Amino acid sequence: MLNTSVMKAVTFNVNGQNICGVSNGNEQQPLLLCLHGWLDNAASFQPLIPYLSDYHVIAIDWPGHGLSSHRSLDAHYHFLDWVYDLIALFRSQQWQEIDIVAHSMGAMVASAFAAAFPEHVKSLTLIDAIGILTSDAKESTAQLRKGLLSRLTRHAKPKNKHASIESAVAARVSVSDLKAKYAALIVERGIEQTDNGFIWRADSRLRATSPYRFTLAQAKQLITDITAPVQLVYGDKGMEMVTTGLACFGPLYQNLQVHKLLGGHHVHMEQAEQTAKLIAQLIEQKK
Repeated sequence: MLNTSVMKAVTFNVNGQNICGVSNGNEQQPLLLCLHGWLDNAASFQPLIPYLSDYHVIAIDWPGHGLSSHRSLDAHYHFLDWVYDLIALFRSQQWQEIDIVAHSMGAMVASAFAAAFPEHVKSLTLIDAIGILTSDAKESTAQLRKGLLSRLTRHAKPKNKHASIESAVAARVSVSDLKAKYAALIVERGIEQTDNGFIWRADSRLRATSPYRFTLAQAKQLITDITAPVQLVYGDKGMEMVTTGLACFGPLYQNLQVHKLLGGHHVHMEQAEQTAKLIAQLIEQKK
């Protein structure tokens, strides 16, 4: 049954930085951690959380996103640093083995985390993402140059401004497959009003190109080391890389279930009730 209880804000201080998020507040239930994708925020799980009333759901904003702190000026947003953020959060809260739901970039981070720290992951639900982004070893020099140069331009480039929240929502819809009502949830948490209009809260450095990526062999080794039960929930109109990723990485998982739903890249927002049922089924199978 849909639980319409009001979610509450949560803040965790990790290494002197705030990691913010939302929670259903039911702390007597088993913990379920939700991890959003690149340039999204915790609000992307807002349609899903009410259908998960049997769990204490916490959806965080990654550093640089939503209401969470930005990294210091001498730092950047490496893929491996997201994994560090996660283990630092776990250790600061003394979380043991819990269930994780992760979308897009969050799913890739959670996959690396599940491989490196299997003692902390009961089950892993991946939403419209599988495996880890890679590049050919022969592209290492070009990737390094492109990534470092992009940092220089991102430091100097001002953020786009919008005259209204509606304008910002329209902009988000124009670069995604999101319907306006779902884009509005993410935008409202990810924007702030200034004297000159509305600007995005997200750190501009998030858009910088990564100076390095795993090779395919390294990514495959990580996926092979995931011992927790994993399920992929993806949309029939989602990211094309999910189909290619499933063919490449799917056979490497020790325990993988695959579910295709009607929807796009944010299928967990569009098909919240059905996604929640699949999450609960995987968790119950683990018991």
